[in-house]
Amino acid sequence: MIAFIKGQLIECQLTLAILEVNGIGYEVHVPLTTVERLPSLGDAVKLFTHATYREDSQTLYGFIDRESRDFFRMIVDKVSGIGPKIALNLLGSLSLQTLKVSIASGDVAMLSKAQGLGKKTAERIVVELKDKVLPKELSQETKVSPSSLDTSHHADISQNLTNFQDAVSALLTLGYKATDADLAIRRASESMDENASTEELIRLALTKGKAS
Repeated sequence: MIAFIKGQLIECQLTLAILEVNGIGYEVHVPLTTVERLPSLGDAVKLFTHATYREDSQTLYGFIDRESRDFFRMIVDKVSGIGPKIALNLLGSLSLQTLKVSIASGDVAMLSKAQGLGKKTAERIVVELKDKVLPKELSQETKVSPSSLDTSHHADISQNLTNFQDAVSALLTLGYKATDADLAIRRASESMDENASTEELIRLALTKGKAS
């Protein structure tokens, strides 16, 4: 199994990147959330990969970080009826952070907004993955005694995730498409403290939107 590929970015299309490694060009299918973070053409890049092999084809899927690659694998392996193409669309429509919070909270409406994903498929994802997507710090909270936990730390993690999701939802009510709302809040969060409130995230996202 190919764990990752590192080479020179030769070409980048909407969901396809071509990397040159030792004189060989590799086609790597990538989600939009990875395309957004790719370097300029000619620069070196490392993508964490998942390969599928069939009688008539070999396909390589790439992600900018290991966590996204592992999440892609989990969707394909654990959710019946979802193949690599739908999983790639899902990871390209919403950020990993939004996906995890939506699944953990059972937000079928948010998941259904991803390209190529209907309500029934979104419900199946929630059923299959709800108990598997929470951060380790939160999932362990129910397995150990409260006295051994830094409860304020776990509360902060939960609150930050909630703020992010609430901010995305707020932009949806303003008419943003799911992908655009997620991207706007993600960019805003990158410019702010990790403890930014929902209102602060929304305000900066709207300001950046006007500026662009």
